[in-house]
Amino acid sequence: MDDQQQPNKAMLKKSFVQAALTAATIATFLASGTESASAHHGWSEYNNEQTLNLTGKIQNVKYDNPHTTIEVKTDDNKVWQAVLAPPARLQRRGLAQGALQVGQQVKLVGYPHRTETSEMRAERITIGKQTVELR
Repeated sequence: MDDQQQPNKAMLKKSFVQAALTAATIATFLASGTESASAHHGWSEYNNEQTLNLTGKIQNVKYDNPHTTIEVKTDDNKVWQAVLAPPARLQRRGLAQGALQVGQQVKLVGYPHRTETSEMRAERITIGKQTVELR
């Protein structure tokens, strides 16, 4: 191999390594949460000029990323889907994964979804004497 081919080979190898790293990064991103990312709501979808105060019993709990969700049935028999904080944030704020249970009475403060009439983004949850700020 002559001296001119040596730099070209080094450049080609560097380009190949960069392309492989880029492909690996993209593959990791796609494999690590496309379902979660596609389900994420933008906060602009909620009307933060209208505060909801709801009290009811938990009907269902889902500890999923990007956000934990619960279904709450209020005294008027309406079932609300409440979007809470991510599971890791709930735990950091003192609300362990097992703390939310079907049948528990909860109080929620948050904002209604602009188009989904039974969905809210919860800013605060109270279970018994424990109140947790979610944002």
